[in-house]
Amino acid sequence: MRPVPSILLPSAAIAILLAAGQPRQAISQQGPGSQDAPEPRRIAPAMSYIYADWLERPERVREEMPDRVVKALRIPRGGTVIDLGAGVGYFTWRLAKRVGPEGKVFATDIQQEMLHMLARNMRKRGIKNVETILSTQADPRLPEGKADLVLLVDVYHELSHPARTMGHVRRSLKPGGRLVVVEYRKEEPWVPIHPLHKMTLEQVRREIEPMGFEFVEVMDFVPSQHIVVFTPDQG
Repeated sequence: MRPVPSILLPSAAIAILLAAGQPRQAISQQGPGSQDAPEPRRIAPAMSYIYADWLERPERVREEMPDRVVKALRIPRGGTVIDLGAGVGYFTWRLAKRVGPEGKVFATDIQQEMLHMLARNMRKRGIKNVETILSTQADPRLPEGKADLVLLVDVYHELSHPARTMGHVRRSLKPGGRLVVVEYRKEEPWVPIHPLHKMTLEQVRREIEPMGFEFVEVMDFVPSQHIVVFTPDQG
């Protein structure tokens, strides 16, 4: 059995297990042309704001390499980014610094309490180029045709209406814009995260590509997570 590495501490597993609660409905993962439909994926419930301190745990820098992730995404200065399911803004402020004062970040969440904490974190850092959006489970309320990039970090597996949400994401992107989905690796049993909160690369691609996206690349420099990049298809 592979030992649990230091990049993911027991506190991470405990927080996710506490937040998992009961799974919501299952969704089909069968893609176009598939001969055998795999087992449906159970949708995980969203992490409650009462566990928000886990989102800012000090070891997360080592676990998820957020600065390296943002740099690797090559977001243009002055660009517009949507941080979908932003939580307390752990990636939001990094994205805001990346695009600079002339750029814009839209930070969305379905919990107003998360957005209050996010706004407080932005004020502490003196960041003024972030606009918060209170989404619903059925409608993320994204601005259309404005985003150079939409980022979902450990969020996609919790979407209660993934196809509907991805439709809004597709419409929010500018021509040439990108969707980036970050998920804990289900292929790796040593990653101590509740199974409902992990996805394989195959699962991510099988679900998202039929929703109108083309796979571009996967970046696997974060040992515990996949970083999967898509663009809207041209069909």
